Amino acid sequence: MAAGRRGMRSAAVWLCALLFVLGDIAPAISQERRTLFDMMFGERRPPRADRSIIQMEQRRPRMRQPSASPRTPRPANPIAAPVETPAVEKLENARKVLVVGDFTAGSIGTGLELAFAEDPSVVVVKESSGSSGLVRQDFFDWPGTLPGLLDEVKPAVVVLMIGANDRQTMTFGGESEKFRTEAWLKEYERRVTELATIVSDRKLPLLWVGLPAFQSSSLSADAVTLNGIYRQTVEKTGGEFIDIWDGFVNEDGQFIITGSDINGQQVRLRSADGIGFTEAGKRKLAFYVEKVAKRYLGGLDAGDLIRLDAGNLPLITSLPPEAAATVPSQPISLSDPQLDGGDSLLGAAAPPVSAPDSPRNLLLTKGKLPDPPVGRIDNYRINPATNSN
Repeated sequence: MAAGRRGMRSAAVWLCALLFVLGDIAPAISQERRTLFDMMFGERRPPRADRSIIQMEQRRPRMRQPSASPRTPRPANPIAAPVETPAVEKLENARKVLVVGDFTAGSIGTGLELAFAEDPSVVVVKESSGSSGLVRQDFFDWPGTLPGLLDEVKPAVVVLMIGANDRQTMTFGGESEKFRTEAWLKEYERRVTELATIVSDRKLPLLWVGLPAFQSSSLSADAVTLNGIYRQTVEKTGGEFIDIWDGFVNEDGQFIITGSDINGQQVRLRSADGIGFTEAGKRKLAFYVEKVAKRYLGGLDAGDLIRLDAGNLPLITSLPPEAAATVPSQPISLSDPQLDGGDSLLGAAAPPVSAPDSPRNLLLTKGKLPDPPVGRIDNYRINPATNSN
């Protein structure tokens, strides 16, 4: 019996001890499983990844609660907003540049508009038909249309660019001729002459722009042939041929899509099809025409130039009273000979008489020595009075 009681007491003690331990562990079980290692050496630190997340949560600033009154929106950034350049108002008597032709003429017209955008005295008038040419006159008749445009616009300069659509069969005289045949080339030259003569008969400057290189090698070769016709024919009629070929090829004469713009920067000049032009390409097209067009447009007439002579200078009596009081004397011309107190221009007086030759020059040029002075031992003259030269 005693042994049984001692066993029951021992079991009760172990049971109490077990309940005591479980009482300490139970609150932690809901949070994290603890091991024997944790109970002996203390609580483990959280893993590195969890610790970094906790630190981030602690450092993260708290978000402000939205206020009851809405905020006033900030104004847009004036630098980021695109700034539109105001268009320059053209003068009523502005000189007009008429651009005619196919889609290439439309490109060069856009470039010329940019070139003369800030010049109020020049207006660019674009009258182009993209699919037109000199072969299919049944589609668009340039010889029949151009005279009316000239009478309506009254341009100071005519810019013509055409031919990119003309590589096709031509029908004339009831016959059809294929491209590049002898009859085709002869008829095409006649049509070019007809169109150029319409402009030259009106005594207007004609700037015929040649075709550029294209991505297609066959199209580029045909452009060279047509440019030869344009150059020869237009110059015969008094026009001027503008060669733009070098601006759209590399040093080896090969077609390029990217090249130098008018500022020397490398940009894309041609469209993806290898035929059209980008905005930079259109501006480069116009660069070749702009220089020549300005020569024909000119500036002030010769009669409007100020002559720098005394005849154009105002008299003191014609000046306002306040200006006349500050002018001590009559204005004079910069070319007046009396400006420096003289009475003649430079070179009007006779040249001064040159001095006699020096002893050195006599010795070098004539081989003569000067006479020794009187009284010196080498003076052998008997009469000193005759010792003078």
